[in-house]
Amino acid sequence: MNAVPPLAEGYEISADSARIDVARVHHWLSTDAYWALGRERDRQERAIAGSLNFGVYDTASGDQVAYARVVTDLAEFAWLCDVYVDPAARGKGLGTALVAAVRDHLRAHGLRRILLATHDAHGVYEQVGFEALEKPDRWMALIFAKPGSA
Repeated sequence: MNAVPPLAEGYEISADSARIDVARVHHWLSTDAYWALGRERDRQERAIAGSLNFGVYDTASGDQVAYARVVTDLAEFAWLCDVYVDPAARGKGLGTALVAAVRDHLRAHGLRRILLATHDAHGVYEQVGFEALEKPDRWMALIFAKPGSA
């Protein structure tokens, strides 16, 4: 598997959902993440409640500085989504370390595949082993409503 630099000193990764700063995550995603702009707080809370959640925390302050969410059955399939690093903490490899930790956590369950979608972070995901779909014409989506539509 692809080697990933260790997590930067002064940070820790946790899969404890109780540690997630829901208000901070909602703010990040609803105001700064192109895929979640305008996401309602109750929708974010439901997403967190129904998912496996990961956070990166500053060990000195305890503040959350990054987030990732996984929708999974913990047997066959996972969808990695809502990966976000606070702008003030970017450039330290935290996103790559976070995705590697998610990958390793899920690998322990014997999943067959993890999917994700990204507009501009392909390089981050490639560092931990993600590849473009070999046969994208086999995949389909059912979209009930586009974000922002009624």
